[in-house]
Amino acid sequence: MNNKPTPGVRFKDNRAEIAVWAPYAKKVAVIINDGTVIDLNTVAYGYWVLTTAALKPGDRYRFKLDDKMALPDPASLSQPNGVHGASMAIDINQFKWTDAAWQNPGLGQYVIYELHAGTFSPAGTFEGIAEKLGYLKQLGITAIEIMPVAQFPGGRNWGYDGVFPYAVQNTYGGAEGLAKLVNICHKQGIAVILDVVYNHFGPEGNYMGIYGPYFTGKYHTPWGDAINFDDAWCDEVRHYFIQNVLMWFRDFHIDALRLDAVHAIKDFSAKHILKEIKENVDELMAQTGRKHHLIIEFDLNDPLFIDPIQKRGYGMDAQWIDEFHHALRVTAGEKRDGYYSDFEGIGHLAKAYNDAYVYDGIYSPGRLKTFGANANDNPGRQFIVFSQNHDHVGNRMLGERSSQLFGFEMQKLMAAAVMVSPFIPMLFMGEEWAESNPFQYFVSHTEPELVEAVRKGRKAEFASFHTDEEAPDPQAIATFERSKLQWDLPAKDGHKQMLSFYQALIRVRKQLPALAILDRKKLKTTVYEAGKILLLHRWYENQSVFCLMNFSDTEHSVNLPENGTYSVVLNSADSEWRGPGRAAEGYIRPQSIIIYTSSNV
Repeated sequence: MNNKPTPGVRFKDNRAEIAVWAPYAKKVAVIINDGTVIDLNTVAYGYWVLTTAALKPGDRYRFKLDDKMALPDPASLSQPNGVHGASMAIDINQFKWTDAAWQNPGLGQYVIYELHAGTFSPAGTFEGIAEKLGYLKQLGITAIEIMPVAQFPGGRNWGYDGVFPYAVQNTYGGAEGLAKLVNICHKQGIAVILDVVYNHFGPEGNYMGIYGPYFTGKYHTPWGDAINFDDAWCDEVRHYFIQNVLMWFRDFHIDALRLDAVHAIKDFSAKHILKEIKENVDELMAQTGRKHHLIIEFDLNDPLFIDPIQKRGYGMDAQWIDEFHHALRVTAGEKRDGYYSDFEGIGHLAKAYNDAYVYDGIYSPGRLKTFGANANDNPGRQFIVFSQNHDHVGNRMLGERSSQLFGFEMQKLMAAAVMVSPFIPMLFMGEEWAESNPFQYFVSHTEPELVEAVRKGRKAEFASFHTDEEAPDPQAIATFERSKLQWDLPAKDGHKQMLSFYQALIRVRKQLPALAILDRKKLKTTVYEAGKILLLHRWYENQSVFCLMNFSDTEHSVNLPENGTYSVVLNSADSEWRGPGRAAEGYIRPQSIIIYTSSNV
């Protein structure tokens, strides 16, 4: 941390402390309620500051640079009229928190539920999420992960087009709505992970470049010029994002952040921005006594990012691991094309259980090079695994979920494969009842040229699929409405049994120490490739758990070690979960899992 101004507007002793970074401006003024105009004072490093009683909570304001057009605050906490409207001043310290007794669990205790605020509930708001927390608690969830809520254009968006990283989307309930949700989650014993985007800004309402060199032409990204983390003036850009991280933890009591696609962050500084973020979070935790986690989405298979700072790593606490997902999906029958082309099915699934990274310094045919590094020294709590998530559902042309791509029995097997892993499990909203609605890509831009560009881009992305189907129109409200969960389904036949199965799975994972304790060293896999059978053995002290998984369409005889007495804890073929019933003793049904316990390790 440092003594530089915190970007935006903060209130202290009934006075507004205003700070904006505009290093090239010769004059900066704040316009309050489209009337009062007050000049700001220039200080070091290109900041302009002002302390005044003229700006009060609830007032609207804009900044005017060099007497040109008035712009919203790049560190605005509220955009009640959208990305092009005036910012609204908020006294973030006025919220009445009641979570002083809350203790954020360690990552190893997380069972994560990823959700999108706009499509999770009928209301599509933070309040709508709060109304379903009892359901999530009963399911066994210990943490929710909310897709990005930074202010974006309109009211429909995945969240990755945000342009105000400090402002909470107005149509979801704004800053106060998010704070209330976090407070209620903590009362229910549920941690909150917030997805944030520090690798790009969205295309509409992005005024950052007018204020200063937030971007650099040194690197090109899929979204244009990269955010400036290592070029001239980068210190203040880094400060902007570090303060954003601290705000979520300190002011909104967020328990963990999931940083989107950090491999797209370009930074060759002596100290990587992620490491600097970690150092600042460590300092905050020392001051407050609260625990916070930093999770990254990351596809470079380099443990440098998750190694502790003491080992010269960047210190990130955990990462999403797509390779487990890819290996699992191919094993379940997904076609080996696109990003699945590098995965060979059950052998790679076993490698994912053992090594976390499938490509850990071996040759990748898809990349035409040796890829990745060994991560054997990183504990299981540093890896988050899943059978589906927003990306791998929504980036399909039609947004099909597993329920549309796999049979009922295979869905249960895939869920169990995630839950018995030595890693942190994550569910994608609705998968636990086999939601049949898709989750499709949607936006609500207001600029016609941009809307058309997005439509064309989406069509071009899937042009090689040679199908009679067309990519859904991302701008159409129907695309958004189709992506909403159907909360009547959990009571219906099939969906009800799937939900019951997920509840049982999570309960078994929590109750058996051999599964609950994420010790990667106490694990062994045995693969019978001819039969597409995988035996996962995990143990803790005197308890052994054997997870026998049959990914084939054929019934097989069971192969367990001979020196043990086994009890069946869960069999996915049981009729209570709408299965075909158990096979004869010594056999396993097609597309099923049997979880055994034994007292002999």
